Amino acid sequence: MKKIHNQLLVIVGLIMFFVCLNMGIYNLFTKRCISDYSDGLKAKSIELDRYLPFVEDSEVVKVDSELMLEGDLPVLDGAAALYPIFSATVHAIYPQDCVHFDGENFTEESALQYRNTRGAYKAIVDGDVDIAICVKPSEEQLNYAKEQGVELELVPIGKEAFVFIVNKNNPVDDLSEDEIRDIYAGKITNWSKVGGDKKLISPIQRNQGSGSQTAMISFMNGREMPRDYNSFLGSAIGFSFRFYVEGIVEDGGVKMLSVNGVYPNVENIKNDSYPVVQNIYAVYRKDNTNENIPIVIDWLLSDEGQQMIEDTGYVGVN
Repeated sequence: MKKIHNQLLVIVGLIMFFVCLNMGIYNLFTKRCISDYSDGLKAKSIELDRYLPFVEDSEVVKVDSELMLEGDLPVLDGAAALYPIFSATVHAIYPQDCVHFDGENFTEESALQYRNTRGAYKAIVDGDVDIAICVKPSEEQLNYAKEQGVELELVPIGKEAFVFIVNKNNPVDDLSEDEIRDIYAGKITNWSKVGGDKKLISPIQRNQGSGSQTAMISFMNGREMPRDYNSFLGSAIGFSFRFYVEGIVEDGGVKMLSVNGVYPNVENIKNDSYPVVQNIYAVYRKDNTNENIPIVIDWLLSDEGQQMIEDTGYVGVN
């Protein structure tokens, strides 16, 4: 009996040891990651049904255009951050029966698709998509088009701020362009160097070929970005596009930083005072003979199309 009692005590002791160990690991590492790696800093996918065209309670901007496409309908695709634009385009000028959604994804015959930036650029080159709404392509994407003997046409239809985000409890509200580059180049590694707490900086990057990663590479002006090794100890900084953070992800526990003292709002994009702005492009193959492609592009650049882009939450080019 005494032996069983001692064995039970050992088992209970081991359980308590592992509970304490796990609690220690949680408080030292996991908890810090949770607080700094909020949903807003993750590569969160957009909820497609939230912005579906031709759905009464959808959040997509609903324009009643007199233009209605007929015949060979161009297949639209694009970036996650820009999905509300190409979905609203379909709602405005496409027939309702052209969209097929199975509850999770668009089916193969649907004129509205969603493959995100990398998939959309590949689909344009491969001929599976006619128009992609994206930011500028990466070198890898341009090289793929060149290898396939495809020339891409990029037509600017709007503008969007490229933004830098941190946990909303981070005391830092503003960084200069040089400070951000130094952080991502590994030259500045502690928030205390830029007016914050004495805490390691964890600079988060995105997947190669994503629109935001391509924009970040461009922003770095040729400087290398080593991968982050402080992810379990540091307080994060990330990057994305303004409307994706503000409108799609909404309150993800993050805040956008001012850059060079200028906050990334619509007014500062329009007046060109915010320093990091990307064009939004309608991209298509130059050899694509679909006669509706120029009609869609012209509509996007028309007063009606530009107003749709503004009402959706982005900034037009006109």
